[in-house]
Amino acid sequence: MTALAIWTQFRVNRKTRLLRYNLRMRYLVRARVKPGCKAALLEAIETGNLGEGSVAGGEYLRNMNDARLCPDVTARWVEVCYCRTPLQEERPYWEEYFELTKVQDAHDRKKCKDWNGQEPWACGECDCTLRLECKLAAKGKPFLEALRGGK
Repeated sequence: MTALAIWTQFRVNRKTRLLRYNLRMRYLVRARVKPGCKAALLEAIETGNLGEGSVAGGEYLRNMNDARLCPDVTARWVEVCYCRTPLQEERPYWEEYFELTKVQDAHDRKKCKDWNGQEPWACGECDCTLRLECKLAAKGKPFLEALRGGK
């Protein structure tokens, strides 16, 4: 993301009238591996090439390490995204291997201290999705394990 793009994402908080920028948002991503893409996805993960060229860098590999394969055969993970549009930067990299079936806020924005103006920059070290991530970790099985088994 260019410096100009970052600066254009500043906005004025309605309650405090302070100019602020929401650094991070977290999204719960649900996706299915596209037919015929399992082997290529696994290779991209194992070689560290997944997301190569993206400013998100190693975030893709972290997401795959944390992802869970759920009973409905969707992989699910919590994605940290810095873009104004959800997964704007990441979407082309994910869509090479996945059909993104649902991308939603991973937490209630009304309760987000940064979003509602209670604590500017709170998202920088936020653990707002910790409960969701723990709950997700107990669902299904590790996505990478399933991907390796279905090679």
